[in-house]
Amino acid sequence: MKLLKYIGLSFLGLSLNSCTDYLDNAPDDTLTMEMVFNDKTRTEDWLSGVYNRVPDPYWSLLRDYGYDSMGDDLDPSQRWYQWWGNTLNFVIGQWFTSSSWDGAVWSQCPVRIRSAYQFIENAHALPDQGVTEEKIERMKDECRFLIAYYYWMMIEAYGSVPFFDGLAEVNDPNLMRGQIPFDEMVDWIDGQLVSLSKKLPTSWLSESTQFYGRATSIMCLAVRARMLLFAASPLVNGNEWYNGLKNYDGKDRFSQTYDASKWNRAADACKELIEAAHAAGHDLVREYNADGSIDPFMSCYNVLFLRGDVNPEALFVRSDSNFSEFEKHATPRGASGNGGLGIYQTLVDAFSMKDGSLPITGYKSNYGSPVINEKSGYTERGFSSQPDIRKTKYNLYRNCPGATVDSVGTDGNTYNQVAAIGTYNMYINREPRFYLTVMWNRQWYHQANREVQMMSNEQDGGPTHDAPQNGYLNRKKVSLEQNQRDNIHPYRPGILYRLGEAYLNYAEALNECDPGNADILKYLNLIRERAGVPQYGTGIDSNGFNKIPLNGQEEVRQAIYHERRVELCCENGIRYFDLRRWKKAEEVLDQPMYGMNFSGTEFSDDPNNPKAFFVRTQYIKRVYERKFYWYPIYQEEIDKDPTLIQAPFWDK
Repeated sequence: MKLLKYIGLSFLGLSLNSCTDYLDNAPDDTLTMEMVFNDKTRTEDWLSGVYNRVPDPYWSLLRDYGYDSMGDDLDPSQRWYQWWGNTLNFVIGQWFTSSSWDGAVWSQCPVRIRSAYQFIENAHALPDQGVTEEKIERMKDECRFLIAYYYWMMIEAYGSVPFFDGLAEVNDPNLMRGQIPFDEMVDWIDGQLVSLSKKLPTSWLSESTQFYGRATSIMCLAVRARMLLFAASPLVNGNEWYNGLKNYDGKDRFSQTYDASKWNRAADACKELIEAAHAAGHDLVREYNADGSIDPFMSCYNVLFLRGDVNPEALFVRSDSNFSEFEKHATPRGASGNGGLGIYQTLVDAFSMKDGSLPITGYKSNYGSPVINEKSGYTERGFSSQPDIRKTKYNLYRNCPGATVDSVGTDGNTYNQVAAIGTYNMYINREPRFYLTVMWNRQWYHQANREVQMMSNEQDGGPTHDAPQNGYLNRKKVSLEQNQRDNIHPYRPGILYRLGEAYLNYAEALNECDPGNADILKYLNLIRERAGVPQYGTGIDSNGFNKIPLNGQEEVRQAIYHERRVELCCENGIRYFDLRRWKKAEEVLDQPMYGMNFSGTEFSDDPNNPKAFFVRTQYIKRVYERKFYWYPIYQEEIDKDPTLIQAPFWDK
């Protein structure tokens, strides 16, 4: 009889709000499968355990998986190495086939996949306990979704993985038959997700908010759309790097020839997702000023802070996320935080000016020598003589003496200050999303009723490990209402996929297969309209800005890349996966990285003064080699199974 180890029935059903990892508990009793699946609570707890590997978009994607740390968005301090060594080794290129990885996709996803198959094989109706056959079948479909999702997580990291459709015994000889080509895995996952999208509900909220985060038809279509966009991209669509690379059975691991139809397939999947999401009531989050115009600050802020059951943009969420730990590490240390979760200077550079012009158009030799767009008005010299005041309810400067805070103008609109007099000019007149993402030195921090003080030996600065190593802290996904000193962290779900990403995915795929299609600028401009920056095209846009013309497929492509860079920054490792699938990770990440002067002790922007804080200064050398595009299989796994073939370039 099959046995499992089990400790205490202390779970709260299928709500992931308190999902204890049912499958990983230490044993104090032994139960049979029959005993588990003859009990409603235990059956539900088993399914809850299958869900448990869905990543936490706040903490685990940052520290455990490291996806949010491995791009050029979020920048955890290298001085946290003793606690963050596994992730930080990836950042500096110190990873090998023997390296440990807290993400553990290779080992942990198969555990959940197997437990899902066990549920499908063993769960059954319990009429006397109120568990109907219909409910059990729906729970089994949730397991099928999770199986497909976890297989997607595996091929997203490893490219080509072993595959077994069903519940195999540990000693089954069929388990040792090597990896399945990437495209074959994509096709199988695609088929599963399409089928399940026709069976699962579009939402669980009509039944109970407790079920928020459980698999829906929209989640199926969202995972599918993201996967097919990846599968159409240069990394795996006829990439010459992998010519001749075969699995154990002699099949090509990746497609050897470019297939343009993959972009059509991705575009169709994105469109299907968008149409289904709209039909289910999903839309972009928009907040409005008194005059009916969009408030871009509050709109873009609330995308990530509205509770899940009233957030129309959220398509795939994890209701239980460790946002408090994330916020703690982005809180200045002088305000009781761990204050070393920064952002890269290249992200600071990426945000446009408020008129939509780019402040920086490239770099000369490295990120320390930007090519400044003089026409934009951007400068890296001097400090502002006037406060930057905008029409918004985003009150960043609350409690600041003399600041414009929640001031109602004669037009009835609310106005707030987003930058004070004396702010370094690099941070002035930038687009709204900039101020939702970047915390700079001497910015007001209302939780402590003072300015942030990041210079060396100041209360929020170095040389301690709990200080931003490049002069910035991250603001995105950090609540204005949080207060680390009082342990206040307002609840919100972790969003793994939102409608804004779907719009940009669709625009990208469509531009590759049908350039000039009107939907490209339609969906790109919906994002820009909400963000309060000029839209693309000709004429006057809905916010009264002059539209920015784009000429030809390449200009549109770069506009889409840029929009993804700023709209989706610091979310779900999207930037890292974009750089990978575009084959740009070496170009962007294998570089010296710059920020403000961590060792600076003077409030100065004089490039000739080594003590000046506001000067671009190298603080780390990133390393990114071609083999890093895929995670290596642990050598001990290959030693156990000779049919496994190491990831590309890792065996050299």
